[in-house]
Amino acid sequence: MALVSGSQDRPPSTSSTGMASTVESIDRALQILQLLDSSGLEGLQLAEISRRLGFTKATTHRALSTVHAALVGLCNEVHELVHLGVLDGTDIRYLDKVEPQRAIRVWSTIGGRVPAAISAMGRAILAFRDTSSTALIPYTEALSAHPTACHDNIHAKIIEAHERGWALEYEENEPGIACLGVPLLAHGTAIAAISVTAPSERMTPSRLTEIYDAMTRVLPPLLPAGMTVSRIESSD
Repeated sequence: MALVSGSQDRPPSTSSTGMASTVESIDRALQILQLLDSSGLEGLQLAEISRRLGFTKATTHRALSTVHAALVGLCNEVHELVHLGVLDGTDIRYLDKVEPQRAIRVWSTIGGRVPAAISAMGRAILAFRDTSSTALIPYTEALSAHPTACHDNIHAKIIEAHERGWALEYEENEPGIACLGVPLLAHGTAIAAISVTAPSERMTPSRLTEIYDAMTRVLPPLLPAGMTVSRIESSD
């Protein structure tokens, strides 16, 4: 944000400047979310989002990263690596990440992509869209370009994710690594996802429950207005 210089002008305070920037970013994020919500199940690529809204790609990235505070809050709570991603074709594209103080060796690059069908974030998004076998065909067919990817029970894993509210990827992308993902919902439609990544040995059933509980508790108050996460109440 540019400031107009001049002897009679006083720059706004850091707090007011930050607030204006935050409000502007949230407004842009909501425009993007509304566009994604109306784009159908196929979604939109980032370049197309930018073109339709008249944003630069960098502005689109920044606007979507208004959820960064939520990632930080979750990382501080669970002390694990946290990612934000959106569907880009049949892939998940990483938009943002927050790393814990303790090191975890995981390959991930903001802007990088992985097949949605073998990603916890991808499965979380797909689980809250059309979960029919027909709708999932493009995502499973895309795995043919990844001969080492696990093709087994993709549909069943996505249905399971819908029933429990979160998706799991266990050593399907990287040996020794597991991820738990939840969708970010706008008007009931999954438009993005957040995941927690950790060594698979730490992702025990009890730990997975703890992480999901933390996600449903920590994320909602930190997300932009109009966004929420899936929450499935236990039947116990």
